[in-house]
Amino acid sequence: MKKIAIVVLLSLSTGLYAQIQLGKLTIDKIMADPKWMGSSPSNLQWSADGSILYFEWNPENAAADSTYFITKENRTPQKLASSRKNHILYYRNLVFNLARSQALYQKDGDIFLLDTKTGKTRQITQTIVSEMNPVFSFNEKRIVFQLQQDLYAWDPETGQLQQLISVQKTAPAESKQRSGSQEEWLKKDQFEWMEVIRERKEKKEATEAFTKSLPKPQQVRQLYTGDKMMRNLQISSDGRYISYTLFKPDQGGKRTIVPNYVTETGFTEDIPARTKVGSPSGTSELFVYDREKDSLHTVSLDSIPGIEDLPDYLKDYPSRLSAAKKIKRLLSIGRLSWSPSGSNAIVEIYSQDNKDRWIMQLIPSEGKLKLVDRQRDEAWIGGPGIGSFGASAGWINEYEYWFQSEVTGYSHLYKYTIQTGKKTALTQGSYEVQSVQKSKDGKYFFLTTNEVHPGEKHFYRLSVTGGKPERITQLTGANQVVISPDEKQLAILYSYSNKPWELYLQDNNPKAKAQQITNRGQSELFASYSWRDPELVQVPAADGAMVPARFYRPANPDPSKPAVIFVHGAGYLQNAHKWWSSYFREYMFHNMLADQGYYVLDMDYRGSAGYGRDWRTAIYRHMGGKDLTDHIDGAKWLAKEHRVDATRIGIYGGSYGGFITLMGLFTSPGTFAAGAALRPVTDWAHYNHGYTSNILNTPAEDSIAYRRSSPIYFAAGLQDHLLICHGMVDVNVHFQDVVRLNQRLIELGKENWQVALYPMEDHGFVDPSSWADEYKRIFNLFESILKRRTN
Repeated sequence: MKKIAIVVLLSLSTGLYAQIQLGKLTIDKIMADPKWMGSSPSNLQWSADGSILYFEWNPENAAADSTYFITKENRTPQKLASSRKNHILYYRNLVFNLARSQALYQKDGDIFLLDTKTGKTRQITQTIVSEMNPVFSFNEKRIVFQLQQDLYAWDPETGQLQQLISVQKTAPAESKQRSGSQEEWLKKDQFEWMEVIRERKEKKEATEAFTKSLPKPQQVRQLYTGDKMMRNLQISSDGRYISYTLFKPDQGGKRTIVPNYVTETGFTEDIPARTKVGSPSGTSELFVYDREKDSLHTVSLDSIPGIEDLPDYLKDYPSRLSAAKKIKRLLSIGRLSWSPSGSNAIVEIYSQDNKDRWIMQLIPSEGKLKLVDRQRDEAWIGGPGIGSFGASAGWINEYEYWFQSEVTGYSHLYKYTIQTGKKTALTQGSYEVQSVQKSKDGKYFFLTTNEVHPGEKHFYRLSVTGGKPERITQLTGANQVVISPDEKQLAILYSYSNKPWELYLQDNNPKAKAQQITNRGQSELFASYSWRDPELVQVPAADGAMVPARFYRPANPDPSKPAVIFVHGAGYLQNAHKWWSSYFREYMFHNMLADQGYYVLDMDYRGSAGYGRDWRTAIYRHMGGKDLTDHIDGAKWLAKEHRVDATRIGIYGGSYGGFITLMGLFTSPGTFAAGAALRPVTDWAHYNHGYTSNILNTPAEDSIAYRRSSPIYFAAGLQDHLLICHGMVDVNVHFQDVVRLNQRLIELGKENWQVALYPMEDHGFVDPSSWADEYKRIFNLFESILKRRTN
């Protein structure tokens, strides 16, 4: 490792800044715009025929990325001329027919039809309004798309356009006239004395009578929404059924406001932001329109098994439990998928408390539901491929449906057979299936899993009948695969712990070797330092669990034996792995700390991703519980196994990491001599609904969980040194969180704490000067406290 030169800079706000340096790299440089590092390829996209692979790249360090491409014949990346881009960027969202000979896409609000063999496109619509969601329907004889909320079908053979439905808010009101009213008398008088009016009326009635006698064109069915919003409008593959949901938002939720202080006008401006956890949710209804019978079914959800089952946490509130026993829980309607021929459909339904997910078969001719699978979790439904926003599921054929479930404790792949009602597990084991794609011939699944190691991602092929998955990729680390349309080649974004992402190409064969395509994306400056490959270790927790962690061991430990523990954000995120971290700035900072003599520990604490259901939900109803004690146990491990001075351990992290930092300093004084809480949540009752209600329920329903999980209630415990850094226009964790905690610390008369404000920064900083200022403050805190002299 290269030696560090230390430069001392004077800061009026924080005292002395210690400017650390690794070779030619300073903290200002590593916190600058990431372009200095060089460019990794991204946004891989095959051409429709699979002959060309496009990707974004910037090896020249230009102002913006450019589109590059390689071909089967020439694997040297070439920059794509701007004149050739045209429709290529829109190919990322192609909708194929079953034979994959044609594909649909949307560009600039218009619909296009692509011939995948010739590459020729045919424009279907050309309007000033936007058409969207094109699909093949009517047994692939027509193309159906949505215009505003209406559905239209276009016939490629004849060019005929047919409107299928018209969506209106309300039915037209009938004009009613009171008998004997003034209006009725005036109308009668006009016809009696005005000859022209009488003649015109007689002519109009004759014309209407003739028109009514003519053959009628097909009538467009009117669907009425009332005061609700139409969502998820879909047509079955055979064109017979149209399904949709009507959503009625609850207007009772008050939205927050984030003040923006530094503006072009010189006046403070308000940024409209989110609601807070516990804000009322809306209600959804499911409908199926049968075009053949011109009948509309309202799909009843009342008979869903377990709709009245109450969550276990209500046992802590006996007075409310008896009153809630007969209440049907509110439901949300998730994805609906029509089978290839359109005779069957599957819909996912979630309880709004997110304790249940039902996969239901929809019998469209009757508008009725039949249970396929129910997953119940007393914490919350989640995991890879599971959830109302990230569900991974689909049809294998007309009568077999695949989905993912965490019922065994890990997200695995299952199939359901319509005729027999049988569920079959296709994968099993103590690992996660993290993504699924069905092969075009329907015989295989292509999977990405972490079966080899929780910190690796590999690509597999699995028969739809089950068996042992066949591993295709071999490179140690993460392999993010985009398979070619003919499924013969894999485009792979690959990285390792100390090697950023590069593009590889490999035949879709377990014996094939991956060929590196890009290898000059990283700058000479980045390559001038020997970046560490962090050790992956297992830290024993007090309850017997082994906590995965990255460990940075200094080659020359400082005599004071200091250590720093980093807490990753998001809660449900993984960072103790073998690929290039999304926390690349922190990774480089940890290299700097290690060169400065610090031991650095980065833990995948309880609640982190990649380790199954029990690890994910271990923080249910108590954030700052096991997720915090894992870090306390990490501090003990550093002292015991590496002779770190237990009085010289610091902790820092952003967002959820900032929250854990606060909880550590407030509830376990003396464990961490110094902590830097970056953009921290200080009170979970002030965070958003979607994330927080899963883990802590809602403040009105489960006040116990919020009381024991929010740092602001424990601020009296602060004894050690605290730095808080927060952007003032943070629309995720609001600046209000820090203001409230600031006031609380003042009232408590606490010392040894400081707040650094960033007036123009949101949750994720953008300006390099803000990043550099923040990390100089963090480093200065650790240098001044963890290496302080005791004599």
